[in-house]
Amino acid sequence: MNLGVSPDVVSRQLRIPDQEADPDDGHRFLVERLWPRGIKKEALQMEEWLKDIAPSGALRRWFGHDPGKWDEFRRRYAAELDTKPEAWRLVLAMVRRDRVTLLYSARDTKHNSAIALRNYLRHKLQKGERH
Repeated sequence: MNLGVSPDVVSRQLRIPDQEADPDDGHRFLVERLWPRGIKKEALQMEEWLKDIAPSGALRRWFGHDPGKWDEFRRRYAAELDTKPEAWRLVLAMVRRDRVTLLYSARDTKHNSAIALRNYLRHKLQKGERH
């Protein structure tokens, strides 16, 4: 899945532990507030765990991975991200120059915070947001 201006900026969002690291992943970031169950830290081949970029606990609980709440979840999550640019500016800067892979643990591959974050960053890139 591509993000933003460059066709290969974000390689993909990967559900843990469905796939192993690939050299084409570029920078791999875990974008979950809680550590994924059953996964050892050394096994997750990632650059950094970005807890602060994940949705708040209250928003996560409200959403409950209910696809019927998806549009409202994305709106609320974007509002949270707007209040903490320090959490996503590093990723946006890397996205501008390199490939980035967002790692997540949700079972739903279409309605999860990594997809919402990708869309949020895409919007920032299209607006020409500075990092």
